[in-house]
Parts: sequence; C-alpha cells; structure tokens
Amino acid sequence: MTDIKPPVFDDVLSARETIAPYLKRTPLLNHPLLSSHLGADVWVKHENHLATGAFKVRGGVNFVAGLTDEERRRGLLCVTRGNHGQSIAFAGRQFGARVVIVVPEGNNEEKNAAMQALGGELVVHGRDFDEACAHGEQLWRECGYRNAHAANEPKVIAGVGTYALEIFETLPDPDYVFVPIGLGSGICGVCLVAQHFNSRATIIGVQAEQAPAVVRTFREGRDVRTETADTFADGLATRTSAELTMSIMRKRVDEMVLVSEDELAEAVRTLWRTTHNLAEGAGAAAFAAAQKLATRIAGKKVVVILSGGNLDTPTLRKIFADA
Repeated sequence: MTDIKPPVFDDVLSARETIAPYLKRTPLLNHPLLSSHLGADVWVKHENHLATGAFKVRGGVNFVAGLTDEERRRGLLCVTRGNHGQSIAFAGRQFGARVVIVVPEGNNEEKNAAMQALGGELVVHGRDFDEACAHGEQLWRECGYRNAHAANEPKVIAGVGTYALEIFETLPDPDYVFVPIGLGSGICGVCLVAQHFNSRATIIGVQAEQAPAVVRTFREGRDVRTETADTFADGLATRTSAELTMSIMRKRVDEMVLVSEDELAEAVRTLWRTTHNLAEGAGAAAFAAAQKLATRIAGKKVVVILSGGNLDTPTLRKIFADA
C-alpha cells in the first residue's frame, strides 16, 4: 500500500467532472428546527439524496470510470457492509463491468437486495466486515479481480471528496464539520478540500463506541485492531483502520469522538423529527457527536454529514419503538 500516491485537491476537481453526468449535487440545508434543538446554526449535507442513498457512490463512479477496459472485463471485487458495494455495483452498471461483492453473514438484507438489483454478484462469508475482507483477499488472489477497496484507493477518496467541494463552495466559513468514519474516505475528502480553502473549521471524525478502531489508532499513534465491531451502524462497523486514509487523517483531522448506540439511535430519531430525513446509523453519527458536544458548539456554524439513509426496516422499527 505504501507506494500508493495520496490524492490531492486537483484530483477532487477532476472527479467532479467525471461524476457530473451520473450524479447530481446534493443539498446543503439549514433546518431551523434542528438548529433550535441544538442551539447552533446547523447545516446538513444530504448525501442520503444520492441515487444509492449514500455518499459512497461518488467514489465508486470516479473509481470505475478511471479503470481500463481490461480491468472492467476482468471484473471488480469489493468487500462491504452495503453502501460501498452499492456504489461499485452502480458504477459497474454504468461502465459495463462485472462486480463481485463480499458481505459478512447477517448483513443488512435490504442493502444486499439493493446491491443485487444493481447487478452485483453477492458472496456471503465471515462473521463481520474484517472476516469478509480476508475472504475477499483470497478471492482477489485466486480469481484475478481488480480490487475495489473502500479506502485505500485515491480515486475513491477524490470522488467522495466532491461532497466537501460542494459544502465549502456554498458555505466557506463553518466553525465545525462533523464527519462519520468507517475507514475514512469521506473525512479524507473533507480534509483535502478544507486545506485547499484554508478553512479554519474544526474537523471532527465520529465512530461508534462499539467499533472504535480508527479513533484508537488516531489517538494512540499505533495500529489498533479490535476483537469486535458490534454496532447497529453498519457503515461504521470495522475492526481495523486503513493505511492511506489514516495517513491523510493524521495531517488535518482535529479531533475524534465516539458515540454510544443510544446516542446514535437518538440522533436518528431527532433527524427524522426535525428534518423528516431518515438517516442510517452511520448517517446519524455526525449529528450524534454534535449533540454530544452541544455545549461547546453552541451558537457556532456547524456542518454535519448525513452520509446515508439506508436504514433497514427491522432496525428502523426498533429505534422508534425504543423512543
């Protein structure tokens, strides 16, 4: 991995041109009821309004668009809990590439169905994302697929970075930007764009308390691997970090915050009540952290990334039944 060149701001600009024919800009909206609830000037970046319901599709389209015809014929392999898989399957359909997707056992059935509807070939293996990754590496070596990694791919990071470009062009002076982290492609895009704009915004990454590998790696300065990643926010449920994204985060991310399962659930309910937008667990994580730091950010201009809205029906029922 160490020979991979990290993306730069110009790569984000190029990605915007690449994805424009396939994906629309997403709104950055100020919801007065949400702002009143938090006591801050809150702006929500609605990545849940994209074609696959999540930000990842930006990276998928940019990545697959940049492949050779031979790589597309050979087929692509990705490991996912759902949103990255949907993004690669969506892009594979646009550019005529075969897509094989590895998911762990017990994965979100509705995300599985969405990936298959987009043409992805599903392989189910392992108790969690990291065991699925190990199986994916075996398939990659045996079958010669092009690996479509969710984080260690510069074009994926540059692609998802286009949402940050839309934020800072619309709202150039936020005080805080809260970003959910699975392996970190989204927050790395925010870092690249914020740095280009010389933004003074405090960039805060968010993970679940029950899946804290990236936060601990960031804080402790060493590679931390956890035994479990037992959170309903499947987009955050990783037990390891990724080398490329971690190298970018260390240079620009100001702080990392962990949120509990209850805080994530409450954030889903609050976003629904105040904006009438449904957030999945990872999609609500940024707002959950903003609520946790409400005293600090009071009166400030705050951006939260609603990274996805693909909440499965059983989890939706439980979150609202528990209210």
